Amino acid sequence: MANDIKDIAHAVQAAFALDLFAVPPRVLALGEPAHGVDAPLRLRNALFRELVERAGYRTVALESDCVAGLLVDDYVATGAGSLDGVLARGFSHGLGASAANRELVRWMRAFNDGRPASDRVRFAGFDGPLEMACAASPRTALTALHRCLADHVDTGLLPCTAETLDRLLGPDDRWTDPAAMLDPAASFGRSAEARELRLLADDLGALLDTWTPHLVTAVPREVFDRVRLYARTAVGLLRYHYWMADASPSRLARLSGLRDHMMADRLLALAERGPVLVHAHNSHLQRDISSMRMGGMPLEWWSAGSIVSARLGEDYGFLATAFGTLRHQGVHAPPADTLEGALYAHGAGTCLVDAAELAAALGSPGPGRRPSPYFGYAPLDPAQLPRIDGVVFMGDVPEK
Repeated sequence: MANDIKDIAHAVQAAFALDLFAVPPRVLALGEPAHGVDAPLRLRNALFRELVERAGYRTVALESDCVAGLLVDDYVATGAGSLDGVLARGFSHGLGASAANRELVRWMRAFNDGRPASDRVRFAGFDGPLEMACAASPRTALTALHRCLADHVDTGLLPCTAETLDRLLGPDDRWTDPAAMLDPAASFGRSAEARELRLLADDLGALLDTWTPHLVTAVPREVFDRVRLYARTAVGLLRYHYWMADASPSRLARLSGLRDHMMADRLLALAERGPVLVHAHNSHLQRDISSMRMGGMPLEWWSAGSIVSARLGEDYGFLATAFGTLRHQGVHAPPADTLEGALYAHGAGTCLVDAAELAAALGSPGPGRRPSPYFGYAPLDPAQLPRIDGVVFMGDVPEK
């Protein structure tokens, strides 16, 4: 079997990745099985550079706050701000501390220097403004949406004033109390103010939609796209906060699904302007239903990738990543009778394999799923191979 895999293993390069598809997908998703290591991020950087230089891709989207990411996009496009500043404030989930992400942002700024706007590379966060311990206040998105509409639409059509929004929103800490993640009673999401804000956000979004013919000529397309992002984010955050206050057994599964729904909406909007490389955990990008255990309960929800794939069809491509070892986390050489074990045995280190060819090489009944001694590493499920386009395998993944 090792020899068979050697025959189908290629370097992780844009040419081999795009050969997996009849036409280059508008959304090419590159997954990772664990967060917190830079080696797969550096591989992502190299692939993105090749996709930019050889295949016309111009956007990279990361599993990071979509609103904060606008700071990074401004920096790579025009040099606004500073590298250290955008790394500190433009990323969520601690991603700004990654040396590989610093390298990516620096390269993008250098690539764009002196280029016309139409040819620049773009950065996007595609996660909601959500952290593990809390969800953000809807203030930033909601007030930015209202401000744009107030500047360009008859104020008599606005459902409320900016002062009304400010009063209903109140202090941000009422929205960001970390106790609400585990205790529905601590959530502000079903208060009278939050319920009224949900209606106002819906009305503001509808006003944006109905005035699209005017707004697309009154403001640059870039500005209009950002206002659409603010509208989606405001509605999504208020919906998320509402369900944080839910005390039913389905609460965590629903919240997981709502997060991926926000991700999918962002990716579909990004795809409207051209091909995009997306990088996130495999579980957010896979076509299969996602699952995990949280608080002792099994959860299932449809991932962003499954939603986008259902909408875009062949314009969505998914490359899943698997590791051989992650020794600093106790993940040692995989058992030979697993998918990772078969790939590790071929000895090529890092490679890209057509998922259908890999399934054929593994044979029937095929290998079992690898157990993981580390909760932060999710082994690849061999049963998903028919719904994966390619597998990126990294043999021995260093800590840094």
